[in-house]
Amino acid sequence: MALLEKWRETAYSETADKGELQRLWNAYFEKEKNIYAQLLENPDEEVKGTVSALAEKYGIDVMTMTGFLDGINDSLKEPNPIEEMGEDTEVSLAFDKEKLYKNMVAAEADWLYNLEQWNSIFDEAKRKELYKEQKSSTTIRKEAKVYPNDPCPCGSGKKYKKCCGKNK
Repeated sequence: MALLEKWRETAYSETADKGELQRLWNAYFEKEKNIYAQLLENPDEEVKGTVSALAEKYGIDVMTMTGFLDGINDSLKEPNPIEEMGEDTEVSLAFDKEKLYKNMVAAEADWLYNLEQWNSIFDEAKRKELYKEQKSSTTIRKEAKVYPNDPCPCGSGKKYKKCCGKNK
C-alpha cells in the first residue's frame, strides 16, 4: 500500500474514535506549523530528499511527512508523485510563495498564513492583496433574478413579461 493511501486511511478514517482523530490532527497541525516556519525562513532554497530523510530532518514520522507532502503538493513549483510515493522516493519542497499563501488562506489555516515568517517575504499590503484575491476567487455571484413584473433589462421600458420574457 502506498504511503499516501495509508496516511489518508488513518487521517480521514470514518471508523476511528473521534477524540483520537482530533488528537492526531492537533499534533499534525503543530508539526506542520513548525515545518512551514523552517521552510519560510529561506523561501527560495529548494529542500530535496527522500520522504524518510525529510521526515528525519524535521523530526517527524514518515506518515506525518506524507500528510505534509499531500498538503503542500498543490503549492509546489513541480508536484511530487505523491500517489505512488514510498519512503525512498525523492521529493522536492520548492514552493511557489504566492500559491502557498493563497492555499493556506483557502484552507482557512490562519495558524499558517499568519506565521511571522511571511512578514519578511511579503509586506502587509501584498498579504492583504493575496488574501482578497483568494477569498474573491471562491465567491459565487448570482445574477439578479428578473421577475415578470420587473422592467425588462433590454431597456424597452416594458414589463419583462410583455417583452423579452414573453417567449419563456
